[in-house]
Amino acid sequence: MPVLNSIAALHDEMTAWRRDLHANPEVGFAVTRTAGFVAGRLRAWGVEVHEGVGGTGVVGVVRGRGPGGSVGLRADMDALPMTEETGLPHASTCAGRMHGCGHDGHTAMLLGAARHLAETRNFDGTVHLFFQPAEEIGAGAKAMMDDGLFARFPVDSVWGIHNAPPIPIGQASVRPGAAMAAVDFFDVVVEGKGGHAARPQTTVDPIAVATQVHQAFQTIVSRNADPVDCAVVSVTKLQGGEAHNVIPARVVLGGTVRTFSPAMRVMVERRMREICAGLGAANGATIAVDYRHLTPSLHNGAAEAAFAAEVAAEVLGQGAVDVDPPPIMGGEDFAYMLEARPGCFLFLGQGDADHRHQVHHPLYDFNDAILPLGASLFVRLVERALPRSA
Repeated sequence: MPVLNSIAALHDEMTAWRRDLHANPEVGFAVTRTAGFVAGRLRAWGVEVHEGVGGTGVVGVVRGRGPGGSVGLRADMDALPMTEETGLPHASTCAGRMHGCGHDGHTAMLLGAARHLAETRNFDGTVHLFFQPAEEIGAGAKAMMDDGLFARFPVDSVWGIHNAPPIPIGQASVRPGAAMAAVDFFDVVVEGKGGHAARPQTTVDPIAVATQVHQAFQTIVSRNADPVDCAVVSVTKLQGGEAHNVIPARVVLGGTVRTFSPAMRVMVERRMREICAGLGAANGATIAVDYRHLTPSLHNGAAEAAFAAEVAAEVLGQGAVDVDPPPIMGGEDFAYMLEARPGCFLFLGQGDADHRHQVHHPLYDFNDAILPLGASLFVRLVERALPRSA
C-alpha cells in the first residue's frame, strides 16, 4: 500500500504547517507556541486534547470504532539553540534558534496522521498522540513519563519516526536491539595554583594537567573497552586562561560519552574518575568530575522492529527498508519510552540533491517531500496494530 490518497491530498497543508513551525522555533520546554499550534489543530479535527503534560507536552486521544488495544505515536517539537544559515523564505525568525534536526517535520507528519485517523477511525481501540518537548536536552520524554504519561494514557506499544538525510527518499531503516547510544555529559574542573607565566615553578599549571586528562581520556576506549563493544569519549571544550603572561588557577574540560551496554557505560565513568584522581594527585592539583547520565541506549524490540519494517515496506515498497543498519552513536530520549513499553524507532530517508546537509548543521532543512510518507507510516502502524474486528 503506497501513500494514502487522503494524506497525499494534505501534502500542501502539511508543508505549510511545517514551514510555519520552522519559522518560529522554540527550544527545550519553552515550546508554548508550538504546543498551542498542535493543540489547536487537534481540537479542530475533533481530537481529545490534553495540554501541559510534562510541562509543555501535548497528548491527543483518538478512539476507534470499537474496543481494542492502545498504541502511542510520538513526535518531538523542540528546536536547537543554533543560528540558521539557509536563507530560505521559511527560515527561522528567532535569533539563535533553529529547527536543525527536523522536529518541525516530525510534528507535521504526526499532525497529518492525526487528521486522517480522526476522520477515518479505521481501527479498533485507542491511539494516543504524544507531542513531546525538550528532546534535544534529553529531558522531555522522562518529564512526560514522570507526569504519569503511561498511567493516564496507557499504551500497549509506542512508535516513533526520525528523518534521515543520509538515506534516500523512499527508503527507511530499522534496527532491532541497540539502535542508538546512551548519552552522558561530563565537566571536569582542574584547580591548580595560578601565577606569573615567567615563573611556572611557583604554580600548579592546570592547563598542563588538563592536557594530560584529555590525552588519558582517549585511552579509555582504545585500551579499556572491548573492541567489539562501541563507545565514544569526546572532549568538546577546554576553557581556561585570559592572558598571555598569566598561568590560570582553573581550567574546565567538558564533553560527551556515548555507549550501548550498561557495563560499558559504568566502566567509562569509573575510568574517568580514576584518571582524574590519579593525575590530580600526581600533579598536586584538585580535579572534580561532574558526570551526568542524560538518556539510556535506545533499544528496539525484535518483534516490533520486524513489524515496523513490514509496515514500512507496505508504504515504501519491497526492498526499500534496511533491516540491518549499523547502530548510531547519536542519542534519543525516546529510549525512555521504549524502556517502559514495547515499540520501535525507525528512520525515514529524506536525502536528495537538495537535502545533503546533516541534522544539527546550520544549512540543514527538513525535506517536505517525505511528509506524506511519514504520515502514512504512522497511520499504517495504527491500522495494522489495531485492526478492525469486522
